Amino acid sequence: MNKKIILTGDRPTGALHIGHYFGSLTNRVKLQDEYNQFVMIADIQALTDNFDNPKKVTENVKELICDYLACGIDPNKTTIFLQSQIPEISELTMLYMNLVTTARLERNPTVKNELLQKKFEGIPAGFLCYPINQAADISIFLADKVPVGVDQAPMIEQTNEIVRKFNRIYKTNFLKECEAILSESERLIGIDGKNKMSKSLNNAIFLKDSDEEITRKIKMCYTDPNHIKISDSGNVDGNVAFIYLDIFNSNKEENESLKNHYRAGGLGDMEIKKKLIQHIIDFIAPIRERRKYYENNMSKALEILKNGTKKAQVVAKNNFQKIREIIGLNYKDIF
Repeated sequence: MNKKIILTGDRPTGALHIGHYFGSLTNRVKLQDEYNQFVMIADIQALTDNFDNPKKVTENVKELICDYLACGIDPNKTTIFLQSQIPEISELTMLYMNLVTTARLERNPTVKNELLQKKFEGIPAGFLCYPINQAADISIFLADKVPVGVDQAPMIEQTNEIVRKFNRIYKTNFLKECEAILSESERLIGIDGKNKMSKSLNNAIFLKDSDEEITRKIKMCYTDPNHIKISDSGNVDGNVAFIYLDIFNSNKEENESLKNHYRAGGLGDMEIKKKLIQHIIDFIAPIRERRKYYENNMSKALEILKNGTKKAQVVAKNNFQKIREIIGLNYKDIF
């Protein structure tokens, strides 16, 4: 009960990949022993840019819960819940909208970057208000810390602006400012060698991929386009095969030896890729097997999600009741 609170989560727009594993999942497994951790499946936020395809969002809820459990997120230590089933988040989002100008939202660097990527013909109000909804997610659970990538740090800054303004206007200190836990690892490059690994860019290796799928993807991965003949000297910088080898092969001496051989010439791309394929298969196989257990016992996985959501509902309801009282929206003499 005395542990500090962490809130984190993902949008259910697809299964998780190895970039997620190293970027956030391993950290969550570690943090759940030290903190009271809430992991949110953010289906409402996923609808801000998938409003015309809600089935994509709802079907991927099952993908996320299976990935979480397969990677070691323990429901006895971590509360896994579904955002849409916490109505207090939406109501608090509406109240927070009074505390933020549209100009401030448009200046948010994370929003600006994502708007450039999405290329909307017109900006949906829901997408523009994404930082407000995220502030409600965080503060409804009175989270002390929020693990994020560097690109998401402006969202935490905006959350704390809203919290400070709320506390100042209503003369309270009930809401807490939160601290960003910045990821220590850079986002993993995709197999294309051009972009960070992403579900939408078709450049990812998923935690549920079969051996055949892993093999196919690694054979396609970017190496050195100028390394045409085996005898040619090759460049290891920006070479996806070697980037992944450094991650998945714990034998660092062997990795350095392979790099030197590649630079000198006489080592083919396919030989490197064959070694890499086996390392990745060995890594993913046990995760995939645990995942299959929950896929085959989906009722058990959904029961975990249901129980976690019930727990989150109680916390959110109690905290929001206090927020209502602070604002003056209690009407106890009427209702």
